Amino acid sequence: MIMFLAVLIVVIVALCVTCIRIVPQAEAVIVERLGSYLATWNNGLHMKIPFIDRVLPSVTLKEQVADFPPQPVITKDNVTMSIDTVVFYRIVDPKLYCYGVDNPMAAIENLTATTLRNIIGDLDLDTTLTSRDTINAQMRSILDEATDAWGIKVNRVEVKNITPPAAIQQAMEKQMKAEREKREAVLLAEGQKQSAITIAEGNKQAQILAAEADKQKIILAAEAEREKQIREAEGEAQAILSVQQATADGIRMVRDAGADNAVLTLQAFEALKSVANGRSTKIIIPSEIQGLAGLAASLKEIVADDEERR
Repeated sequence: MIMFLAVLIVVIVALCVTCIRIVPQAEAVIVERLGSYLATWNNGLHMKIPFIDRVLPSVTLKEQVADFPPQPVITKDNVTMSIDTVVFYRIVDPKLYCYGVDNPMAAIENLTATTLRNIIGDLDLDTTLTSRDTINAQMRSILDEATDAWGIKVNRVEVKNITPPAAIQQAMEKQMKAEREKREAVLLAEGQKQSAITIAEGNKQAQILAAEADKQKIILAAEAEREKQIREAEGEAQAILSVQQATADGIRMVRDAGADNAVLTLQAFEALKSVANGRSTKIIIPSEIQGLAGLAASLKEIVADDEERR
């Protein structure tokens, strides 16, 4: 009897332990009672009724990444290529995730493939290769709307690789090579053009500077000649002023010496003598000199009379 009670107690304890469930952070658990949905357990400690409640596998609430294999698609201009995509999603409603669709990942993969085919079918090859952002945005919008009923939130969709056929790749490589050669030729021509422009600008600037130098030289020479003429004129004026000053000083000295008319007369004769000794053929004698000459003749006659009387 004691053994039976002990075994019963151990069974009850083990059963109670199995009925206790700890849900970690960022996870959720769906609980069913008698086959029907009962509740959603979030993180924390929970207990269930044995044999009546059933706990489904936990559902992670973290953002997850689904990398799908390449899918063959056909563009608007009938070019077949393969594109592989990456989907970033998060479960926002564990109940809908568990009861909304069977095998949600397979459903998302198929939905991604069909959506990608529809989008690429409206684009040509060149647009497909250059419109990744547009393709990503359209796919995210369509997938997010379709997966709302499954409790899934599609955050981002990225086109990872776009692989065109080998013939198309070779044609694209040739086109890229031709474009590079064209850009090289254009850049070379632009460089030569810029070099020629720079040389022409340099020659033009050199000619302008040379002309400016010649002009400056002419201006400086003119300024020097003008300064020379000014100095010569100032020298001549100074000489004339000095002569006039000397003459005035001589007259002043004569006046200061108290010279009489006889001395002035003799000075006049000396000046007349100097004039007569010149090379001029005509001599104009002032009336004052003529008067002095008559005076001299009178003096001569008086002197002669005195000698006769003696």
